[in-house]
Amino acid sequence: MTYSYFPGCTLKNKATDLDFYARKSAEVLGFTLEEIPEWQCCGGEYPLAKDEIATKLSSVRSLADAHNSGKDLVTLCSACYNVLKQVNNDMQTDENVIFKVNNYLKADGIEYHGETKVIHYLEVLKNVIGWDKIQQAVKDANGGDIKNSPYFGKKIGAYYGCLLLRPGKILKFDDPENPQIIEDFIKAVGGTPVIYSQRNECCGAYTIFEDKKIPAKRSKAILSNAKDMGADFLVTSCPLCRYNLIKNKGDSDLDVIYFTEILANALGIKKEDGGAENASK
Repeated sequence: MTYSYFPGCTLKNKATDLDFYARKSAEVLGFTLEEIPEWQCCGGEYPLAKDEIATKLSSVRSLADAHNSGKDLVTLCSACYNVLKQVNNDMQTDENVIFKVNNYLKADGIEYHGETKVIHYLEVLKNVIGWDKIQQAVKDANGGDIKNSPYFGKKIGAYYGCLLLRPGKILKFDDPENPQIIEDFIKAVGGTPVIYSQRNECCGAYTIFEDKKIPAKRSKAILSNAKDMGADFLVTSCPLCRYNLIKNKGDSDLDVIYFTEILANALGIKKEDGGAENASK
């Protein structure tokens, strides 16, 4: 199985290890991520202004490239997933956006109408590979026993944030009020999920431009709640959430680990520079 792959800016610059873990884990599990050539930044956030067209063009180019390759489009980043899927929805349902975008891109020989299926890497794990097969792969990598997984006995809190789940009617990723997919992922790698009330609340990352105290307050609430419920550390699929929670962790001893690093570590994959050294904390 081969998918078109949109890595996004963070995973190609500040977090190349997380991109590495995703690719290598995919190989072990039987699928391939084929990076879109000359992709551009998705913009980081979906523009809410109805007349905003220009900032959607880079996403449409990537969506059209995936369509031309005949493959579904996979991304790892919650923010990229949110933007790509919302823009794709516009290209399926909003005649004004469809007309203006295609008018802009006509000179490049691009015409697109939302044909590409946008998938998060976690959805590939759940719907294509299956949790049972992932758990078996973890067992195989750890002497045939899930108890040998580096996460067996670890209490892990899933942190969804907001971009992976909302708007729920468009993303259709999981139940925005009571998601389950990352908890199922935790079980598959041998850990024990911890449910806490702040797991799908915003970390406040974008509000830093307005007031630095807001993300600091939100991060403290999330980390404190997870700690109170017994979490040893948190797992997230959003690089921005991970950065924000770590930057504002204060005196909290909870680490925040990206899901591809956890998956790679559970599958016995190590990066040349030391690999997932933080993944079993």
